Amino acid sequence: MTLHPLLRRLVRAIPIILIVAVLTFMLMHLLPGDPAAVIAGSDASVEAVDRIRVQLGLDKPVVTQLVLWFVRLAHGDLGTSLVLDQTVLSAVMERLPVTASLSAVALAITVPFGVAFGVLAAYFRGTWIDQGVMMLALLGVSVPSFWIAILSVILFSVTLGWLPSSGYVPMDQGVGQWLAALIQPASVLALFQIGFLARMTRSAMLDVLDQDFIRTARAKGVSEWRTILKHGFRNTLIPVVTVTGIILSLLIGGSVIIEQVFALPGIGRLVVQGILARDYPLVQGVMLLFGITFVVLNLLVDVLYTMVDPRVRNE
Repeated sequence: MTLHPLLRRLVRAIPIILIVAVLTFMLMHLLPGDPAAVIAGSDASVEAVDRIRVQLGLDKPVVTQLVLWFVRLAHGDLGTSLVLDQTVLSAVMERLPVTASLSAVALAITVPFGVAFGVLAAYFRGTWIDQGVMMLALLGVSVPSFWIAILSVILFSVTLGWLPSSGYVPMDQGVGQWLAALIQPASVLALFQIGFLARMTRSAMLDVLDQDFIRTARAKGVSEWRTILKHGFRNTLIPVVTVTGIILSLLIGGSVIIEQVFALPGIGRLVVQGILARDYPLVQGVMLLFGITFVVLNLLVDVLYTMVDPRVRNE
C-alpha cells in the first residue's frame, strides 16, 4: 500500500522530531547548575537540596531520565515545570497568544514589503533603485536584531513617545492597543526577514523576466505592468511560498530575542526563563513543540505548492 506523499513526509519527520528531543534533553543536562539548588534557594541546606533532587527524579542517571521522559511523552504528558508549578502544556498555552500575535503581525509586515521590494529591484535591475533595495536588504540581514530593537525603543518610545516600550495588551482589550503594543517589536522582527525575502524574490523574478514568454507578451503589446504582475510575478510564487514558510519558522524562532527586549510574556521569553532556571521539563517540552510546529509548517508549504501551481506534484 502506497502512502500519500504528505503522509509519507510526516512519517519521515518523526525521526527528526525525536532527534531534536534527544539533543535538547542532552544539551540541557550539559549546562552547569543544579535546578534543585535553584528551587531550594541560596540559603537551603545540602540535605534540603538533595531531598528536592530526589523528589524531582534528578538523582537518577541521565539515560534513565530520558527514558522516563519519552514514556511520559507517549502518554501525552510533556511534564511539569520545576519552577512555575504548572504543566508545560498549560504554561505554553497561556503564552501562545503573545508569540502567535507577534509572529502574525511580523509576517503581515514581511510578505508585502519583501515581495514588493524584490519585484521592484528585479524590474529596475542595475539602477539605483535595485542597488538601494539590495543595500537595505543587506543592512536588514546583517544588523543584529537586539541592537535594532534597543535603538527602536530609544527613538520611538523614549525620545518620541509614540509607542510603548514594553508589555502586551490582549486583543480583547482593544485592537488598537493590541496593535500598538506589537507594531514596534513586530517591525524589528520583520526587518531581517524583509531583506531575506526581497533578495529571494528578486532572484526568482529575474529568472522569470528572462524567459521567452515574457518577451512574447511584450511583443504582443501587453501592458508592461500586466506583463510583470500577471505573467511574471505569478511564476515566482513557488519560490516565494517556499521562502514564506521558512520565514514564518524563523519569525517564531526569532521571537525569543525580541520578547526579551520588549518584555513580551510569550513562549520565547518563557524558554529563556526556563534555561536560566535550569527548568529541564519546561525547555524540553517547548523545544519539542517548536520542532513539531516547524514540521507542520513545512507540510503546509507542500500543500500550498499544489494550490499555487497544480503542475507541482509531491514525490
